[in-house]
Amino acid sequence: MMNPNKYERQYFMPPETSLEWTKKEYITKAPTWCSVDLRDGNQALIIPMSLDEKVEFFKYLVKVGFKEIEVGFPAASETEYTFLRTLIENDLIPDDVTIQVLTQAREHIIKKTFAALKGAKKAIVHVYNSTSVAQREQVFKKSKEEIMKIATDGAKLLKRLADETEGNFLFEYSPESFTGTEIDYALDVCNAVLDVWQPRPDWKVIINLPVTVQLSLPHVYASQIEYMSKHMKYRENVVLSLHPHNDRGCGVADTELALLAGADRVEGTLFGNGERTGNVDVITLALNMYTHGIDPKLDFSNLPELTKAYERLTRMSVYERQPYTGQLVFAAFSGSHQDAIAKGMHWREEKHPDHWNIPYLPIDPHDVGREYESDVIRINSQSGKGGISYVLEENFGFHIPGKMREDVGYTIKDVSDKRHQELVPRDILKVFKEVYVNIDDPCKLKEVHFVQKDGGIETEISLDKSGVPKLYHGKGNGRLDAVSNIIKQYFGISYELSVYEEHALSHGSSSKAMSYVGITCYGQMYWGVGIDDDIIRSSISALVVAVNQVPSIKSSVEIQDKRLMEMKNYIQTNYQTVTLEDMAKQFHLSEPYISKYIKEKSGQTFVELVQGVRMKKARTLLKNGNMTVENIAYSVGYQNVEHFNRLFKKKYEMTPVQYRNSCSK
Repeated sequence: MMNPNKYERQYFMPPETSLEWTKKEYITKAPTWCSVDLRDGNQALIIPMSLDEKVEFFKYLVKVGFKEIEVGFPAASETEYTFLRTLIENDLIPDDVTIQVLTQAREHIIKKTFAALKGAKKAIVHVYNSTSVAQREQVFKKSKEEIMKIATDGAKLLKRLADETEGNFLFEYSPESFTGTEIDYALDVCNAVLDVWQPRPDWKVIINLPVTVQLSLPHVYASQIEYMSKHMKYRENVVLSLHPHNDRGCGVADTELALLAGADRVEGTLFGNGERTGNVDVITLALNMYTHGIDPKLDFSNLPELTKAYERLTRMSVYERQPYTGQLVFAAFSGSHQDAIAKGMHWREEKHPDHWNIPYLPIDPHDVGREYESDVIRINSQSGKGGISYVLEENFGFHIPGKMREDVGYTIKDVSDKRHQELVPRDILKVFKEVYVNIDDPCKLKEVHFVQKDGGIETEISLDKSGVPKLYHGKGNGRLDAVSNIIKQYFGISYELSVYEEHALSHGSSSKAMSYVGITCYGQMYWGVGIDDDIIRSSISALVVAVNQVPSIKSSVEIQDKRLMEMKNYIQTNYQTVTLEDMAKQFHLSEPYISKYIKEKSGQTFVELVQGVRMKKARTLLKNGNMTVENIAYSVGYQNVEHFNRLFKKKYEMTPVQYRNSCSK
């Protein structure tokens, strides 16, 4: 059983209210950064880095831009000592980089530390001793006065040995377990050390106040730092440093609030590596500042490379959700998120704003070496139409029509759901082509030819229907309309050509034409896509694919009556004014014979055929144009708009105005 009564708060508030930091809104400049990866981070690894690995890691830290790097505890082991000597003797430390070493406040350890630093151009010697109540009582069993004497004796010894050793040395002191120490006592210890060192404007020292173990909410640490900063001696000659760990998961928050409270410097690690739950993650801190328009003075423009190097050298793994660096931190699987990101990206391309402000992306992934195509829009069963269309556009140049995106979205998501896996762009392309492009069953386009004549376009098209090639002839107002009329008439299928869009496809070695066709058949939308060197053939291919999607086309029987087809073509071409008298003259038959022939062969009367063509044309005009109902009635062959309204409502169970309104929803 869990028992909260066994715990109590172990931190100490400052002896006075210290909340001036709450008046600040954000961090205005980068602190001095000190990497402790090679010491604090390395000692926390299951298998510490080898000499060569540490040298390589050091070079990465220099490349990122760290000007202070803690290289280890040279008196603690031969490996640590050898690493430091390797850096110095091989001249691997740039002139603008200061190395830092750690030592306990014990004479023989400090002496070995200075010996290891021989030949270093500049170094920070970091001495520490623990001051917390728990450490004083349980570990050292010493009084406050005795603990303070350890600190001041170490400070004196450091100063004496530095004077006796050739080199340029800076000093740093840490009251370890600061957050478990009475704040006024911690101040007394630090001031006593400062009295020994006597810092000057030309020789500043570092006082480091570590969150060795997180014990409080972040605002408590900020108030502790503010109090120390306000009452510390020689403050103008002291660099006030932070070293937060992450036991309560608040390392970044501790650091950011403490910087507002007056701290000047941060010790941390890449990716938050370190003892127990780790140190504060310098990458997160730096990029948080970056997203506020503050230069962090560190270069994380190639995080993927840095992440791979870190994982290889430390044998640690970067969590997928690690801020800025994790594999999935920019990934949007949710449909609504993908749609917002995609629209934001298009808005940015159109408007070219000065500042970054994309939904769900606090930082431009490109700034840290990530890619939109593979890192941002990720597709699985939770994805939406906007994200899927964005992937097809960004990776392959497909501009999916707005009305087609839902159908494509459901198709791709269904595949992901059934496979129980994420789909990468090449998977999405494969599914898209299989469903919308490469559909040649039962009809396959072979050849198509057009002739421009008065009254429209005449076409001859070669189609394979279930493997049987045949030529067909037809007429229409345009090329696509002419082919559509052939398909409708010869295969006994009724549909409306609802959507047609086209664009050039320039992805790849050569430009091709891309066409999208949507047809409405019995209230259901069916889609086809054509890709060809020729835009006309591309559009015809898209129409054939869309028709192939209609379930009834597979079982339809080709209409064999050539005379009936010719009559239907004539009606299609002359639907606005055609009469039985016109038909009799055109086909050299009597009106009664033609009327009976059409009824017997098609199952519809002449009037029903004409009305069917007129109503379909009217629907197209209502849906896609801005003509008034009266003008539409006239354009499709009705002189009386009321008569047109009655016929339209009888056929579609709604008035023309109601139909137009339903299309705009």
